[in-house]
Amino acid sequence: MNDERSNPANFIRQIIDADLAAGENDGRVATRFPPEPNGYLHIGHAKSICLNFGIAQDYHGTCNLRYDDTNPEKEDIEYADAIRRDVEWLGYHWHEVRYASDYFEQLYGFAVSLIEQGKAYVDTLSGEQIREFRGTLTKPGRNSPYRDREREENLDLFRRMREGEFADGEMVLRARIDMASANINMRDPVIYRIRHAEHWRAGDSWCIYPMYDYTHCISDALEGITHSLCTLEFEDHRPLYDWFLDQLDVPCHPQQIEFARLNLDYTVMSKRLLNRLVTEGHVRGWDDPRLPTISGLRRRGYTPESIRDFCDRIGVTKKDGIIKMGVLENSVREDLDHRAPRAMAVLKPLKLVIENYPKHEVEYLSARNHPKRAELGTRELPFGRELYIERDDFMEDPPRKFFRLGPGREVRLRYAYYVTCTGFEKDEDGNVVEVRCRYDPATKGGDSPDGRKVKGTIHWVSASHAVTAKVRMYDRLFQVPAPTAANFLEQLNPHSLDLLVNCRLEPGLAEAEPEQRFQFERQGYFCIDPDAPPEQLVFNRTVTLRDSWSRRGGKN
Repeated sequence: MNDERSNPANFIRQIIDADLAAGENDGRVATRFPPEPNGYLHIGHAKSICLNFGIAQDYHGTCNLRYDDTNPEKEDIEYADAIRRDVEWLGYHWHEVRYASDYFEQLYGFAVSLIEQGKAYVDTLSGEQIREFRGTLTKPGRNSPYRDREREENLDLFRRMREGEFADGEMVLRARIDMASANINMRDPVIYRIRHAEHWRAGDSWCIYPMYDYTHCISDALEGITHSLCTLEFEDHRPLYDWFLDQLDVPCHPQQIEFARLNLDYTVMSKRLLNRLVTEGHVRGWDDPRLPTISGLRRRGYTPESIRDFCDRIGVTKKDGIIKMGVLENSVREDLDHRAPRAMAVLKPLKLVIENYPKHEVEYLSARNHPKRAELGTRELPFGRELYIERDDFMEDPPRKFFRLGPGREVRLRYAYYVTCTGFEKDEDGNVVEVRCRYDPATKGGDSPDGRKVKGTIHWVSASHAVTAKVRMYDRLFQVPAPTAANFLEQLNPHSLDLLVNCRLEPGLAEAEPEQRFQFERQGYFCIDPDAPPEQLVFNRTVTLRDSWSRRGGKN
């Protein structure tokens, strides 16, 4: 055990500490992360990744990446590859990569053993009949009329199921436990079903596939897992987990421990619902930056450090709850505040002409790349007679507490000079298209030698040097904090993406690399979209400088 770990104590670590103190598992700690390759991982999986791999690291143990690939109709190598990328990007390294399909032959053999012991039988009830016979929470189940088949008949039917003699759904293999159990999971659960579908790894070698509850515990045992960490919905499945292992000759009996899953407001965490969003075109793929997928968060500009920090902040408990999106946003905001260099970007440009600045003259002004990290150095910004400022930084008839530009008002141009508005021009539709001003040459660098103060500082870029970019202004995907599965599509936020196509950025940003992150001063944190074409500069907004969503009451 690593006594120097900085991770806070939680009930899972207390269990492991007690096991190690008692000499359990020969002092080993072995965990696993067992995703099903039927979709991309989301932030909820990140919590499980951080927990399983983090515990293995802290206790000098091992953690396997094991694919739960027992449903050939929904799985794909694309998802498997994405899972590997996400785990590695989060900063974790597995002991081994395993697949449930690695154990298909052994799982079949264990099922034969259960039949030979009289603890499993082939049932030819339909799926609907099985559900009816299972009973309810208040009504015990009833035995299937096929529950007492002779052992030899069960063995023969199960062999013929494997050989492909029967159609999908024609029969199943069930464990023979207790149809009167108070725990519905123990009422003769199905452990094998027929699926004539090609498996993405095993091809057409199999036409029967094991169920999760049966596969998972045996896979854990075959891999020597000591602590099988599952989310809370599997708590009622733990007696079944233990029952299978108690009936079979397996190398060890891992301990299943349940923890609360991650629920995040203003999004959905169900793979089924996420899949609908993707396949029906409501978002632009699994890595759409509006989705809570790890790939989407990465493309949006989140860092692995910020996601790990978020998982540390929310902790590990036994009680389900909903975490506010603001907690996740604060993690990335704080991380990027430290690491992201600053830059100036005008997202909705309005031309500013300095009437008394020499025509055709260009000077270069020094700007810090980070206000608190001198080691990041400085950059030179071109400055001239014509600039772009943010359209929202000018008002024709500003209120008293508007501390930006207006007729006769003076502001500071960041890193440059004081300027005073002398006038403006409009187009035929009445829109302001140009603001005119005069500058004070004595205020270079942003300070006045006569001691006069201005309350407003605005950012700018040189009109003749700026680069043009598209900027995707992402917001929360849903309008309500708790979308409902029944009508979640009706609760989508119509303003979750605002595409700005004529943004003007300081020229150095033309050299930025994919996924490089910046703080656009006064705007928020942004990153280069990794999938943008080389000839097109595209930035994605990661997060605002403050929680603007909460301040506006959850409305756009």
